Amino acid sequence: MTNNTPAARLLVTDTQLSVRRKFLTSLLAGSGALVLAACGGSSDPAKIDAVANRGQRGRGASSPSGASSPTGASAPAAASTPSNNDGVLLDTSFGVKGDGTTNDRVALQRAIDGSIGQILLITGKSRIDAAGLDLRTNSHVRFASGASIKLLPHNTDTYEILRLADVNNVTLESPYLDGSKELNSAKSGEWGMGISINGATNCTITSPTTINCWGDGIYINNSDRQSNVYSTNITVNSHHANGCRRQGVSIISGSGITFNTPLWENIGGTQPGCGLDIEPNDNTAVFENIRIVSPTTNNCAGGGILVYFGFLPGPVNKTVSISITGHTDTGSPGGSFNVQGLHLNGYVVGGSITSANPVWKRAMSLEDWDKGGPTVTVTSARIG
Repeated sequence: MTNNTPAARLLVTDTQLSVRRKFLTSLLAGSGALVLAACGGSSDPAKIDAVANRGQRGRGASSPSGASSPTGASAPAAASTPSNNDGVLLDTSFGVKGDGTTNDRVALQRAIDGSIGQILLITGKSRIDAAGLDLRTNSHVRFASGASIKLLPHNTDTYEILRLADVNNVTLESPYLDGSKELNSAKSGEWGMGISINGATNCTITSPTTINCWGDGIYINNSDRQSNVYSTNITVNSHHANGCRRQGVSIISGSGITFNTPLWENIGGTQPGCGLDIEPNDNTAVFENIRIVSPTTNNCAGGGILVYFGFLPGPVNKTVSISITGHTDTGSPGGSFNVQGLHLNGYVVGGSITSANPVWKRAMSLEDWDKGGPTVTVTSARIG
């Protein structure tokens, strides 16, 4: 059944619930009113911590950037003078094999470092170890058609295939990144990221594909190295995340974050298991001008889009601005759109969360949400 609804302003009335992850069922009634359901229940301490980030979560207790190459991996040959093809530097000029077998991490890092201010073209099917790659300020990396980077067999719950950490003015075009979850012998954890963005500024990523990541396809948060430095002016166009265990995308903190026409699908394997999870670690997070334009979510175990603000309130007052337009959920077991977990406890969190013109298989849930917090507004929703 498809129901059209006028604008609906959603506010929880009295009871602040103790349930952490139990999704509720809210119905768009035939009368056009948005009906909110709420239920209590006991909390399971073993499950309460199963969220996007908690203390050591996110990039993990320690980054694998210092990891050595897997046993038997040979270091690439010394690079010759880089080839220049109409102003584009080829990765092969830096010793990258791209043969689907060789560990190309060292050569790829050499190529990134040696092409700053120019365009680096990734041409083959590169394999790398779990130490990952660091992009630099003014990096411009382009993947040729059919080119990719895939992790070699590994045993770690923490990695970042590409890191944008405290960098400025980075351009990524058509990266295809495979986290090789089927080759990971780790038994737990959720912190293997395709692209990790921490404290970066003015970065554009176009047509990224992130598949089979142990954690998230793309992860956005504050700087790990500097206090009160958050990611700013990040634009991601046409992201496709498929088969990631934790999220298609996690936005933990940021200002001016825009995703245009993403597709997040087949997400699951560890909680939360959402297409998009907007969830802070603590009171240092900001959510300013977050824009999600025409996203599609499908078969996301924990829900298409989740906003969870349990850890945002604190001594610093917060005003959030989150706008979602044209969200289509074609069927996610955890629900289409879930907003949860805000307890102000005397602190101030204001602002707004809006979803305009969504098409959902399941109606949204608004659970455990302090009525003094940001308003949650849905306009012109269709269910069916």
